[in-house]
Amino acid sequence: MTALRILAEAAWPDPEAPGPEQLPPLPGFSASSFNPLVAETAERCLRARHGGAPAPGRTALLLASASGDLATARAIEEAAADTARRMPPLLFFQSNPNAVLGHIAARWGLTGPVVAICPTQPPPPGRVPQDALDLAELLLADGDADQVLVIAAEQAEQTGEDPDDTGAERVDRAVALLVTTA
Repeated sequence: MTALRILAEAAWPDPEAPGPEQLPPLPGFSASSFNPLVAETAERCLRARHGGAPAPGRTALLLASASGDLATARAIEEAAADTARRMPPLLFFQSNPNAVLGHIAARWGLTGPVVAICPTQPPPPGRVPQDALDLAELLLADGDADQVLVIAAEQAEQTGEDPDDTGAERVDRAVALLVTTA
């Protein structure tokens, strides 16, 4: 396979931020920080390369997450267990990891393939899984895209079981790379 060239990159949280960052809300997505995490990290990466929307050329979107959207899964489980309560329709919409990718594609005018994967070997925090990089190379080699926005996102597990546990060590993390062939 060919090597990849990084055109831009971004991370959440930003390692150069002076203090703790707050994810901006993402209209249409609720009950979870996962989709705002993916959208904000993608936004930062695309802005670093293109300034503002739309992005030129054919850009594929590839999301890699070993755990997926934990908070939405938990909210769906709780809503399904409560037979006296109606299931919120937005939970079904956002339970599909491609939903946020569709939002990003529409916002930036991206016209390449949209793919979500669960990597076989989760990487260390702040790294993109090798599976995702291999798939990005395939998308480029097949001519399906001129560039690929690869996003690796993991949501912090919030148990809420220990009232003294502030969650200081647990934080949502994501990294995005905009790549093309070398």
